[in-house]
Amino acid sequence: MNKELMEALDILEKEKEISKETLFEAIENSLITACKNHFGKADNVKVEIDRETCEFLCYAEKEVVEEVEDNVLQISLEDAREISETAEVGDIVPVEIKSKEFGRIATQNAKNVILQKIREEERSVIYNQYYEKEKDIVTGIVQRYIGRNISINLGKADALLNENEQVKTEHFRPTDRIKVYILEVKNTPKGPRILVSRTHPELVKRLFEAEVTEIKDGTVEIMSIAREPGSRTKMAVRSNNPNVDAVGACVGVNGTRVNSIVDELCGEKIDIVSWDENPGNLIQNALSPAKIVAVFADPDEKTAKVVVPDYQLSLAIGKEGQNARLAARLTGYKIDIKSETQAKDAPGFRYEDYIYDEDEEEYAAYDEEGYGVEGYDEGEYAEDEYAGEEYDAEDGADEDDGAAEYEEEYADDEDGGDGAAEYEEEYADDEDGGAPAADEDADASGADEEEPVTEE
Repeated sequence: MNKELMEALDILEKEKEISKETLFEAIENSLITACKNHFGKADNVKVEIDRETCEFLCYAEKEVVEEVEDNVLQISLEDAREISETAEVGDIVPVEIKSKEFGRIATQNAKNVILQKIREEERSVIYNQYYEKEKDIVTGIVQRYIGRNISINLGKADALLNENEQVKTEHFRPTDRIKVYILEVKNTPKGPRILVSRTHPELVKRLFEAEVTEIKDGTVEIMSIAREPGSRTKMAVRSNNPNVDAVGACVGVNGTRVNSIVDELCGEKIDIVSWDENPGNLIQNALSPAKIVAVFADPDEKTAKVVVPDYQLSLAIGKEGQNARLAARLTGYKIDIKSETQAKDAPGFRYEDYIYDEDEEEYAAYDEEGYGVEGYDEGEYAEDEYAGEEYDAEDGADEDDGAAEYEEEYADDEDGGDGAAEYEEEYADDEDGGAPAADEDADASGADEEEPVTEE
């Protein structure tokens, strides 16, 4: 038994993950190549290797002839009888080839064939290993700077972190351990070429999948991510289990889970918000921490108009528009943010469009499609003219319904007449409680003297 060859094959299989069968094939091809270099041709050469003992046999199949014309392909009957006593002219006789008789050049070529096969298989193994990890994260060690690019050792291969995939605020030194996202793995003649990134949004997603057990098992699902590398990331999550808080699971106890990811990203801020199928609510969540007054979302056009309190406008937009920009990427909507003052001056904007929800005891605004967002503060709008609950001409106005201004100018008498005509024409509700029939040209100072209107 060839113990040395078997031990060598075992070591190669363990360290380089190259199968023994591949190595046996490489040895067979090397012996055939050596025969070709030694004899000039090897069309009739056969090599057999015992996989259990590593014993190999190299022989040439020669035709038995009476007169030999080609020593490589033919053998005389006399010589054939020494190998097989039953040999006859026209038979094929296997003639053993002694590999020790090969010259130096033939031996060197055989060695090169084996080494080349080992290198090819090693590259193939590395390529397959990292190709499976494409679109995933791995841990690497910073080796050196190549110009403005960084070479990162991933263990069995080196990866390249290009300048445009680096976060400008991050600075690494050799031997630093970092996590990178594998963008692409290419198979080249010089081996696999691995491109990695520190700016890709999927890097944050993979970090949360590795850190948060609920995301890994599917209880919590990451619906969308918007990222500005090195500065801020917004992530929308939802829970598939009503008993599990998606945001709380991602944050962890005392923020332990999210803080570990923030540390890995060198202090990049991460906003985690709840996903909502209602576009209005989703946009409201995405614009946090800003408070939202109203959202008018158009699912068909993928646009939304957002109204915020005057003092919250700068917070909603964010530094250099970052908060609004990330919210737009997160939701997929083009968002137009206005303050309350700006919204009042905008065409078609009316406080009467704010509907008071008695069950929730708050104000809500809805667009034509019915997509709305909660968030009105009853006290905040109680002092606004004609704001609040819809006016009922029969019951009269209550001081708490936000219609105090009407009581001064248009107060009804007990019978509902005397000066209430203009209000009934411009603001009175229909019988079903629908939107008031506002008339922009109406005179708000009193009743119309020419065509007075009284209650029915």
